[in-house]
Amino acid sequence: MKFPKNFVWGSATSSYQVEGAWNTDGRGPSIWDAFCQIPGKVHNNETGNIACDHYHKIKEDVALMKDMGLKAYRFSISWSRIMPQGRGEVNEKGIQFYSDLIDELLANDIQPWVTLYHWDLPLALQLEMDGWLNKNISDVFTDYAELCFERFGDRVKNWITFNEAWVVAILGYGQGVFAPGRISNSEPYLAGHHILISHAKSVKLYREKYQSIQNGKIGITNNCDWREPLTHKPEDKEAAKRALEFFVSWFADPIYFGHYPKSMVDRLGDRLPKFTEEEKQMLIGSTDFFGLNHYTTMIAANADEVVQGSVYGNGGLSEDQDVNLSMDPSWELTEMKWAVVPWGCRKLLEWISERYDYPDIVITENGCAYDDKLVNGEVNDQKRVEFFEGYLNACSEAIENGVNLTGYFIWSFMDNFEWASGYDKRFGIHYVDFETLERTPKASAKYLGKLIKSLS
Repeated sequence: MKFPKNFVWGSATSSYQVEGAWNTDGRGPSIWDAFCQIPGKVHNNETGNIACDHYHKIKEDVALMKDMGLKAYRFSISWSRIMPQGRGEVNEKGIQFYSDLIDELLANDIQPWVTLYHWDLPLALQLEMDGWLNKNISDVFTDYAELCFERFGDRVKNWITFNEAWVVAILGYGQGVFAPGRISNSEPYLAGHHILISHAKSVKLYREKYQSIQNGKIGITNNCDWREPLTHKPEDKEAAKRALEFFVSWFADPIYFGHYPKSMVDRLGDRLPKFTEEEKQMLIGSTDFFGLNHYTTMIAANADEVVQGSVYGNGGLSEDQDVNLSMDPSWELTEMKWAVVPWGCRKLLEWISERYDYPDIVITENGCAYDDKLVNGEVNDQKRVEFFEGYLNACSEAIENGVNLTGYFIWSFMDNFEWASGYDKRFGIHYVDFETLERTPKASAKYLGKLIKSLS
């Protein structure tokens, strides 16, 4: 494997999935606190109330990161922990928690990468403003972002405004399987539109007021899985391209080109909101890097009649794309039933590079879930080791082919609350016993630690 000299090696988590302390020290409720209280919405009716108790274990967790040789830790800020109502009053105890975490990371030579929004909207904003359906939320988000820039920007040099806006829009406002649990064929596009405007406003603020002083970078992270055409027929190739556009280009095209993909404009009509000229200008160039979360690959075919359920969790609203998705039966599947296809990662990196004129790309999440067991104090997760070997080799090949890949973050640092899957899906490279909350490095953590140290 060959990686650039200053390549960033990191791991990632998100606030609601690991912190716990859901009502501690003045934290306000989020939409996930409410969603988890609805019976049947989460596996085994589990919640993130305690999760991994990262809130009380930051020194222990950072020590594990240092032992691995990680150079960066990507975490998200719980908006309602520092602003319990989403706006107005600031909770200083919440500010102190993140300040202490940042200081602990820096003391151990680990750079903090901070995500401002990883799906946990303050519940008050959902109740009072209809969350991301209200255009005015862009100003509320920008005020929240500025608070973070003010309090943490002297030490944080890498910011991500939103994690996976596609998930917020489609799973939260389209299919209703994630908080806030709404079902609609139009609300996802409105929510996504307002997220993009919120991103643009906060980046504009950061660049005009803070970037020259704090010398940081700011961007956004989008998720996308590769779409391989079923055949060489033009209609299947076009279907695969269309599926990618409805996935990642939905949020990337406005930032690089100032408008939505033509395939979306043509197919959605009035359901797709329009940007004002001012918004277009704010959006164009509003990222210093291309953040990418990537997990799997599926086969795409043109469809005159879409097979219902064929795109659940991996592509969008089926009736808008006319694409059927499938998998090669020979592909190995993870516990999430996601296929392990390393070459799909390389192809996606190359597709993004060509479409967006070779930007700096950071893989901000890549990983897999397996049914890990602790046996005699060890977790021998060889399938995960093989997963990382395959995907890192694909990344190295992409770099050799001209992709400007500058960083790679493992999802996730430790087993955690995996949203609607609860604690059933283990993505972590550190095993967590959710009764004792003890952490145990898995074989994958040891493998990655040796690899990172050798490549650094």
